[in-house]
Amino acid sequence: MGNTHSHEYKFLQNSELAEGGNIAEQNSLGYCYESGIGTTKEEEKAFLWYLKSAEGGNIIGQNNLGYCYQLGIGTTKDEEKAFRWYLKSAEGGNSDGQINLGHCYENGIGTTKDEEKAFRWYLKSAEGGDSDGQINLGNCYFNGIGTTKNEEKAFRWYLKSAEGGNYIGQYNLGNCYKNGIGTTKDEEKAFRWYLKSAEGGNSSGQINLGKCYENGIGTTKDEEKAFRWYLKSAEGGNSRGQYNLGKCYKNGIGTTKDKDKAFRWYLKSAEGGNSSGQINLGKCYENGIGTTKDEGKAFRWYLKSAEGGNIAGQNSLGYCYENGIGTTKDEEKAFRWYLKSAKGGNYTGQYNLGNCYRDGIGTTKDEEKAFWWYLKSAEGGNIYRQNNLGNCYFNGIGTTKDEEKAFRWYSKSAEDGNIAGQSILGCCYFNGIGTTKDEEKAFRWYLKSAEGGNNNGQYNLGNCYFN
Repeated sequence: MGNTHSHEYKFLQNSELAEGGNIAEQNSLGYCYESGIGTTKEEEKAFLWYLKSAEGGNIIGQNNLGYCYQLGIGTTKDEEKAFRWYLKSAEGGNSDGQINLGHCYENGIGTTKDEEKAFRWYLKSAEGGDSDGQINLGNCYFNGIGTTKNEEKAFRWYLKSAEGGNYIGQYNLGNCYKNGIGTTKDEEKAFRWYLKSAEGGNSSGQINLGKCYENGIGTTKDEEKAFRWYLKSAEGGNSRGQYNLGKCYKNGIGTTKDKDKAFRWYLKSAEGGNSSGQINLGKCYENGIGTTKDEGKAFRWYLKSAEGGNIAGQNSLGYCYENGIGTTKDEEKAFRWYLKSAKGGNYTGQYNLGNCYRDGIGTTKDEEKAFWWYLKSAEGGNIYRQNNLGNCYFNGIGTTKDEEKAFRWYSKSAEDGNIAGQSILGCCYFNGIGTTKDEEKAFRWYLKSAEGGNNNGQYNLGNCYFN
């Protein structure tokens, strides 16, 4: 109650001073109306008081008025007027105005896009000590916006921002230490900065802290803590956090497996626009995980993800078109989506594109192209694709027949746990294909394959015992 009375008293004080012509109090009164502090929220009145303050020369009021015009708060949206008021505020020395003016120049809001001018205004704000300006300047150096790309300078500005207590700066600094951007890679420092950011309430910092706990990055692995930080981020409305929380419920990471909860969090994430959430929601609908099976809905969510540029979603959409899942079968569309996915670097998409070229699915049959895409996929470390590449070398599909290379790819696949590859590797040792004949090794690989449940491995192992 005391706090409410205090806000009301402050509002009355602001009103008296504002009406008396005090431009700083006019800005404060605008803020009261905009946020509903000590009075009913009224955006039109907020706009009018910001206008009075701005016209009187208050640089904070000028920035706030620009914001009203940019977003249409209490007035008609007008980006050109927003730009002009940000310019006044920035030229008067207001750091928020300088940042907002930088955004206008960077994105062409109310003015012609000019990244060099954006950089210069961010620099002014950053050098003035504004931690948000320091982040924006760091981003310019990191991405080469309006200046030459320089990761070391990006790191230094993120460091300044982080040390000033800015939670986004702390998150960005954590990323620098985690990935060795502009500094030596240091996972323990990455963890500590993510922790600071997360404890300050930054939802992206909470996600990355969760990942540190989930995977033991810079700290001891602790899946329960990972779950709790994903939960914080998800409950705060972060769609990426919601996706990670769904994954925890689906796979039992730090919590009990719960398919219904997994589905609900994937749904939230997907509706929030997260492409990974959209793919996983599609999988839930396709396979009836936590919801009724609905291939039409699965297709629609894969489509959203794919159109948003997600390479895994593009592969899933290609699979739907190839097999008629939730849509009419269309091999040409399947081929086109696999091609997009493959070119984007998705190993499964590369494998499926290889199959299209091998079998003439939606395109002209071309074994050389099939081989080339299988090679790309296998080099990405996928055990099934490595086995397939071994078959290409063994049979001379799209390349010169080479039993030694076939053996090496079968070995990779088998050693990484592919049970079909283990059976084939056993055959290589048994028959001396691409390697020296060794029946003991053949037996051991047949045994591994058989124990994994592979029918060929079991058959070959049976022959070993029989003979």
